[in-house]
Amino acid sequence: MAMGRLLYAGFFTILFSFAGLQLSAQESQEQLEAKRKKIEAEIIYTNKLIEEIKSNKRTTLNQLNLVEAKITNRNNLLANYKLEIHSVTISIQSTELSIRNLNNDLKKLKKGYAKIAWYTYQYRTSYNKLIFLFSAESINQAYQRMRYLDQLSVFIREQAKEISEKEKEKTAALSTLQKKKDQLSTLMKRESSQVYALENEKKDKEKVTASFSGREKELRKSLKDKEKEADKLANQIEAIIALETKPKPVEGKPASYTLTPEERILSNSFVANKGKLPWPLERGVVSETYGVHKHPILKRVQTKNNGVDLSTDKNSEARCIFDGVVASVTRISNTNIAVIIKHGDYFTVYSNLDEVIVKKGDRVKTRQMLGRVHTNLKGETELHFEVRKGVSPQNPVYWIAK
Repeated sequence: MAMGRLLYAGFFTILFSFAGLQLSAQESQEQLEAKRKKIEAEIIYTNKLIEEIKSNKRTTLNQLNLVEAKITNRNNLLANYKLEIHSVTISIQSTELSIRNLNNDLKKLKKGYAKIAWYTYQYRTSYNKLIFLFSAESINQAYQRMRYLDQLSVFIREQAKEISEKEKEKTAALSTLQKKKDQLSTLMKRESSQVYALENEKKDKEKVTASFSGREKELRKSLKDKEKEADKLANQIEAIIALETKPKPVEGKPASYTLTPEERILSNSFVANKGKLPWPLERGVVSETYGVHKHPILKRVQTKNNGVDLSTDKNSEARCIFDGVVASVTRISNTNIAVIIKHGDYFTVYSNLDEVIVKKGDRVKTRQMLGRVHTNLKGETELHFEVRKGVSPQNPVYWIAK
């Protein structure tokens, strides 16, 4: 009896351990599935933006950037599928091990049950039970034999019940295993289709790139105009920030710049939310990242971006990523208005707006709309967004929620 209880306890310790592993794996699978759905939605949205730009007969760099973004997302999707397949495979192995343990336990239970059943079979009639009882050497021994027969009867019923429960667990585990195998098969088919889609997208990129053949002069002029506008924006930003952080005279002390207590709290709160801040658009795709890049077409030419460029839908509105005060609303060109928000030591810049609904000095809240993003004659709607600490540009990717 004691040995049976130890086996019973040991078995359930193992079973619960594997149940914990399965639960953990299931949570991981759910996270991966959510990530996959998010990437798939981004690919669909990028396709939509590309189709909108395609209505213009002439291929643009923005279209090429969006194709690149789609390829990047497709690679991310493939990597996610591999992780999902690995996670489901581990879960299948865990379930199979659990079933093997159930089979071993059932084998032991049935073997023990068979022995006891055979023993009780010998005393199946009332006559045999009476012989067993009356052959006792004393009244006390006869009483003990009676108790033994009662306990044996109870034990047999419990063993039969336990075997039945284990059989049910095994049936459930086998059902789960089949579902996981079906899931694995589906994931592997989807992964295969994504590989095919990636190959097609690479061919699309080659076609888009080839369409720029013979357009070097046009591209260089476009790049020069863009750089001129970017330099003007950078100079305006630095001038405004210099004005906002200008040292102020303090009685009896040299002039210096210090944040007010309110600004200090705001600045600390901004930093505390690094990596959790909302996007400056309801929806968008990163069409150009932060930093220095090789020009996608022109050889030996580099471009620099002090922030990120985000492609979005026509009539989309830029929104503030954190509480702050409007430091400036400045016009960079006829179709480009920039809004600069101060968050203590930090500043955020929202450029390429053609309509603004805030003014200098306004206090703005997180996700508050600032203005409409400009759509150019090529059908491209793109927001330029920057994060700065003082005048120093920061990589917005590290500040915005993934």
